[in-house]
Amino acid sequence: MHETERHRVILSAVQERPVATVAELVSLTGTSEATIRRDIATLHAQKRLRRVRGGAEALTPPALPGLAGRPFAVNQTLNMDHKQAIAREAVALCDDGEPIIINGGTTTFQMVHPLASRRVQVLTNSFPIAEHLLKHTKNTVMVPGGALYREQNIILSPFENDMTRHYYARRMFMGAYGIAPIGLMENDPLLIQAEEKLIDQADELVVLVDSSKFENRSSLVLCPLERIDIVVTDDRVTDRTVSMLEAAEIRVIVAQTGAARRSDAG
Repeated sequence: MHETERHRVILSAVQERPVATVAELVSLTGTSEATIRRDIATLHAQKRLRRVRGGAEALTPPALPGLAGRPFAVNQTLNMDHKQAIAREAVALCDDGEPIIINGGTTTFQMVHPLASRRVQVLTNSFPIAEHLLKHTKNTVMVPGGALYREQNIILSPFENDMTRHYYARRMFMGAYGIAPIGLMENDPLLIQAEEKLIDQADELVVLVDSSKFENRSSLVLCPLERIDIVVTDDRVTDRTVSMLEAAEIRVIVAQTGAARRSDAG
């Protein structure tokens, strides 16, 4: 990640929480602690943030607490070919007329393009997914009420009894921070709360993750592997990971990337 991009990620992160720690920024940028400390010092000297012990904070504290994790705009640029291939396989599971749930995320966002040729009913807490489907497709779109978190572009409701409880879905499609033998992992309690409500409304849970997510770990477990029905991932997934999922009786769909498909065609 180039310095300019790192600075953008750091400045975004400090706007979303009271204090962004060095460890969090290392995780977000994939760089070293020494590099992050130098970046913080540079941005502090430029008066773009305030350096504090163990991390950094915004010059103007955020009015609404943010969520852990990379901003949507940053995640959207990562592993794009794999996310698009995964999304195509996910949409292939849908039948016209079905009610589905699509949780916010950059992999699930890629479903909007193949959905342009379908006619389904969609409940989504993703502002960009809802906006794209409304503008460019004939699908029916519903969104829950709540606060819009700008960096992640998702809508989260603090209320237990919102419209989510009145929606039935054949399948829910969602991404995740990570998957391990213990289960599906997220890195923010607010996301856990919102996703639990959505999962309860669907017959089947379909998880869309590129193969890098099998290396990620978090202290927060959303649900055990046994709750997942289908995992759609890319062709870099290892045999060991596939065996782990199949041992939990999860159907595994491996999406071929554009490069792999072109190679096969040749």
